[in-house]
Amino acid sequence: MTHPDPAPADTPELAPQPPAASAYSSLDPAALRHPDSLKWTHYPEDVLPLWVADMDFPVAPAIVEALQERLGRGLGYGQLFGDERLIAALQDKLAGYGLGELPREGFSFTPGVVPGIYAAVAALSAPGEPVLTMTPIYYPFHQAVTNQGRRVAAAPLREPEGPGGRWNIDWNALEAAAPGCRLLLLCHPHNPSGRVWDKEELARLRDFVLRHDLHIMSDELHADLRLSDVPFEAFAADPRVQGRTVTLTGPAKAYNTAGLGIGVMVGHDPELVKRVRGAAGGLMGHPSTLSVAAWRAALAGAGPWLRDTVAYLRGNRDVMAAFVEARLPWARFSPPEATYLGWLDLRAHPRAAEMQEFLLKEAKVAVQGGPLFAPEGEAERYQGCVRVNFATGRPLLIEALERMTAALEREAPAAVGP
Repeated sequence: MTHPDPAPADTPELAPQPPAASAYSSLDPAALRHPDSLKWTHYPEDVLPLWVADMDFPVAPAIVEALQERLGRGLGYGQLFGDERLIAALQDKLAGYGLGELPREGFSFTPGVVPGIYAAVAALSAPGEPVLTMTPIYYPFHQAVTNQGRRVAAAPLREPEGPGGRWNIDWNALEAAAPGCRLLLLCHPHNPSGRVWDKEELARLRDFVLRHDLHIMSDELHADLRLSDVPFEAFAADPRVQGRTVTLTGPAKAYNTAGLGIGVMVGHDPELVKRVRGAAGGLMGHPSTLSVAAWRAALAGAGPWLRDTVAYLRGNRDVMAAFVEARLPWARFSPPEATYLGWLDLRAHPRAAEMQEFLLKEAKVAVQGGPLFAPEGEAERYQGCVRVNFATGRPLLIEALERMTAALEREAPAAVGP
């Protein structure tokens, strides 16, 4: 496997680089391909894996040290009713996102965010009912609906217009999908588009929710992975919607600890949180003592690591955007405002109908296919789109883009308008 220069002629020189840049850019695929890694062992060794959403970067030293220290004590039951130190740290952190005065009883810990999505659907809708969400969407959103006997009321987002355009909420589609719904599943920042809904959009969305008398489950897992300096505002920052909102979050994405399952559902109305948590009964389980220790350590001491990592991800995002513009001008790519996931629209290519399999076979690059991110009836709309995980070393990212380009260029794509 060859690794091209981190900054070839057709990608921008990015300076200054964070302290993590050198270590991240020298990641060794042989070391990453250890037997405990789903990402690096799911496909053959000659495949570069840019699919499942975890980062290839080492875990923050503060977290590693805390885990080692925690192993020196007993591993019996931890604080199953909520670790007070973690709750206090989260209250401080979430206040910075507009979720001030969260009551201690408004916290309920889960083994991850996805169980919270399922619990929200179970508690706040009934079998056969429509549940509203905006597509394309992180696939557990629509799976949590259909797997529990509900129907997805899909409101497709307005796709970017022209190179570098933004995804936007289609308000007409949202209104059309709303009748009969009692629950809105919101992803903020949005996965897979990478949009961070801004103040104006959030205000309008809150008005919409109040007008239609909806409960809201707001998945804000990627809030710490914003690639701009614009402050993040939680959906429930407005007191008008606090009594009808359950917010889900966790450390897995920002701190690369997906293997240490933990999440939390929070709300200003403890009874609503209790209702959602109770819908799972004894099926959900509880976080491990190690995951609690890791999250506490992340909030207390991994801030510098996170800043460096986000800076590196921003550089990777910019490299990918410049690469697509220079080498794949017929493709569409809207640079994400958050997350480390890029949605690449290759629908103009003759092999669009089999794009994920084509890139795996011909380019030896594993990505996730667009149809996965919409329910039946909407999935074909995104055939030919792929989600690319750019949270890897820059040389590996560039090599993957080079491989993809070489494969795509073997057949001429259709012309694409502005």
